[in-house]
Amino acid sequence: MIQQGGSRFRRLLGGLLNAALPPHCLSCEAPVLEQGTQCAACFRKLTFAVAPLCRRCGIPLPHAGLDICEACDRRPPLYARARAALLYDDGARALVLPMKHGDRTELALPLARHMARAGAELLREADLLLPVPLHWRRLLARRYNQSALLARHLARLARKPSIPDALRRTRATRPLGELGAIARRAELDGAIRLAPRHAARVRGQRVLLIDDVLTSGATAETCAAVLLAAGAARVDVLAAARVPLRG
Repeated sequence: MIQQGGSRFRRLLGGLLNAALPPHCLSCEAPVLEQGTQCAACFRKLTFAVAPLCRRCGIPLPHAGLDICEACDRRPPLYARARAALLYDDGARALVLPMKHGDRTELALPLARHMARAGAELLREADLLLPVPLHWRRLLARRYNQSALLARHLARLARKPSIPDALRRTRATRPLGELGAIARRAELDGAIRLAPRHAARVRGQRVLLIDDVLTSGATAETCAAVLLAAGAARVDVLAAARVPLRG
């Protein structure tokens, strides 16, 4: 009865909010039926990451006869599995970039809902959710960690614990996009640490690492290496979007 009452209250509150502030698309100014949604035109621009996917890194595969990509077959990543809700194209950028750089923190919840569907198995099996960290200078400039926002919403949706400050970026790193695989690993070497006061929480746990965009996977691998060295039983990765090519 309490849950039913809570659902009715949320519906009533949503109706009052819609009446006071007519809902608009998250990506444009088109009117929509419900707060926190997209219009049909913007929704159609999203490209969801669906099978066939590499069973390790989650990158789309050219046909269903494959189950692992060439990069993972050649050098398996340190994390067990990675999944993303969206492919990082114009549709995804219209949600991710305003959240990341434009103070549009309200976009974190809709993205987290997409992530919860794409990563349902990972969330079900996870013991603990940890966001990819920002360096303190970037955090100070931005005022929030977008990955921590996503992790907080996912933790509530999945009813799993989350520690926003378990991982720390101890030094600023250059953008990794134009670096090769070896240079990326060198740039990240020693840049991410586990906060000592959270070490006991990680030991023996199945950790789900949360990120906004998965590109090469170098940052996720660095985080995974730190967590596995601290005794984590397994590390999986769940991102809002991923760049279609891994290299």
